[in-house]
Amino acid sequence: MLSTNFFAGDVVGGIGPYLAIYLLTGLHWSPGSIGLALAIGSLTTVALQTPAGAFIDSTRKKRLLLASCALLIGCATISILLFPQFPVVIYIAQIFMGVAVAFVGPCIAAITLGIAGPEHFTVQMGANQAANHTGNVFAALLGIGLALWISAEGVFWLVAIMALGMAVSIGMVSGSAINHETARGGLHHNPNDGDAPSTIGTILADKRLLTLVMCVFMFHFANAAMLPLVGQKLSVNSNVNIGIAFASACIIVAQFWMTLMSILCAAKADSWGRKPLFLLAFFILPIRGILFMWFEDPVILISIQSLDGIANGIFGVIILLIAADLTRGTGRFNLVQGALAAVVGIGSAASNLMAEEIVQFFGYSPAFITLAILALIGGSMYLFLMPETLPAQKNEDDGTATPQIS
Repeated sequence: MLSTNFFAGDVVGGIGPYLAIYLLTGLHWSPGSIGLALAIGSLTTVALQTPAGAFIDSTRKKRLLLASCALLIGCATISILLFPQFPVVIYIAQIFMGVAVAFVGPCIAAITLGIAGPEHFTVQMGANQAANHTGNVFAALLGIGLALWISAEGVFWLVAIMALGMAVSIGMVSGSAINHETARGGLHHNPNDGDAPSTIGTILADKRLLTLVMCVFMFHFANAAMLPLVGQKLSVNSNVNIGIAFASACIIVAQFWMTLMSILCAAKADSWGRKPLFLLAFFILPIRGILFMWFEDPVILISIQSLDGIANGIFGVIILLIAADLTRGTGRFNLVQGALAAVVGIGSAASNLMAEEIVQFFGYSPAFITLAILALIGGSMYLFLMPETLPAQKNEDDGTATPQIS
C-alpha cells in the first residue's frame, strides 16, 4: 500500500492549487469564476462521499474501484489541457474528479484497515500518510522544473502520469490479503443483535460524532482556501510559470512537514491520545492566516507553509483514527469516514467560494484574517466540546482498563 499512497498524494490533491493559478494568469478568469470552478469539484465530492463510504463497506472490489478512480482523475486532468478554451469542459472535468475523489480516500483507508487490522492501523496509517506526502514532494519538485524550464502545462501531465502509477500499484496488492469484514470496522458478535452492522440512527446518536462533524467542517472552512490564495498572491504580478513554480515550492515545504507529522502521529497517537494532537493542528491555522496577511515576500510566504504541513499532516492521520475509534465494532467505518470526507468537501467548497469573493471585493488581507478567525472558532469548539476518543488500554498485569487523557 505504500507505493499506492506515494502516487495517491499527487493524484488526490490533484490540480487544485495549480488550476487556480492556471485559470488566473493563463486563461485570465476572474477570482469569483475560479472559486466556482474549484467549488464544483468539492460539491460533487460532497454529494457522493457518504454513499461512496456505504458502497465501500459492502463491495469486495475495492482494488478495481480504486484503480478506476485513479484513471478517471488522470483523464479529467488531461481534458483541461486539451480544451482550455471551453469553460464547460473545465467544469465537467472538475465534476469527474470530484466523483473519483469521493471514493479514493475512503477506499485506501478501508483496504489499509482490512490488511493491517485495528491493532496495527495507527502505525500503518502513519506510514501511508508519510508515503503520501513523500509522493507529493516528489511531484512538486518535478512540477517546479516543468513550470520553469519546459511548460506550466507539464504539471497537469504529471498528475495524469501519477494517476496511472497509482492504478498499476494498487493492482499489485493481493486481493486475498484484504479482510473485508475488518475493512468495514468489524462487527460485534452479539446473540441479540446478530451480525448486522449498526443502524444509521445508532451512529448518529453518538454526540461525539456530531461534534466531530462540526469541528471538521470548521477546520476546512478555515484552511482550504489558504494555499490557493497564497498561490494567487504570489503570481498576481508574474506569469503562470512563476506562479506554478511558487505553488510547487509551497507544496514541497508543507509536504515535508506533513511527512514528519505523520510519523509523529503513528508513534504517539496511541499514547498521547487523539485530542492533544488535533488541537495542535487546529490552533496552528489562525497563526498561519495572520502571517499570510502580514507578509508579502515570496520566500517568507513559502516558509509559512511549514505550518500548513504541521496542521494537515496531523489531520490526515488523526481524523481516520478518531473515525475508527468511534465506529469500532459497528461495521460502519467507511460510511462514517465517507460522511466526514463529505464534510471536508463542504468546508473546502465554502472556503474557496467565500475567500475568492472576499478577495474580489476587499483584497487578500481581509480574506486571510477571516480564515484565521474561523480557525480560532473551530479550535475552541474542539477544545471544549469534543472528548478524547482513544479506547482505554488494558493493563497487562491485571487486565484492568487504564483511562486515557481527555
